[in-house]
Amino acid sequence: MAMFKDFNFKLIVVEQLMYIDETLTPRFSLADLLKEKGLGDDPWEYAQQHGLTYQVVPEARSYFASLEIGEELLAGVEELCMDGGNQVYQECAPVWDGEDDLFDVASLDDLVLLPNLRRVLGSEFLAPELRDVLGARGIVAD
Repeated sequence: MAMFKDFNFKLIVVEQLMYIDETLTPRFSLADLLKEKGLGDDPWEYAQQHGLTYQVVPEARSYFASLEIGEELLAGVEELCMDGGNQVYQECAPVWDGEDDLFDVASLDDLVLLPNLRRVLGSEFLAPELRDVLGARGIVAD
């Protein structure tokens, strides 16, 4: 199984595979996880009550950090979308408005895990040196 170095980059890959392509299953739902653990069923309320506003809920971080993604699925990724409205971000941080650096990608070292990546939408959210890395690899940065 692939090991990601940048948690936030992994989340973008999860967005594509789990919430867009629906090939990475089961689909994670923070509400369902909280309900299973007897912690309520409202992620927004849970985050508010536990001082987790504008933070990744630990249960979601744990789930996504340990989530294994097979090489076959990764090889199928041709496009990624970086957008503050991504579903994976809402599942991680239900009280987040997209106005800070909580989900900023710090490294593109994990590009080696996506041999067929051809395009990154929303690349303007990347630092200039990271956009340069995409260009150097022949990946279209929109």
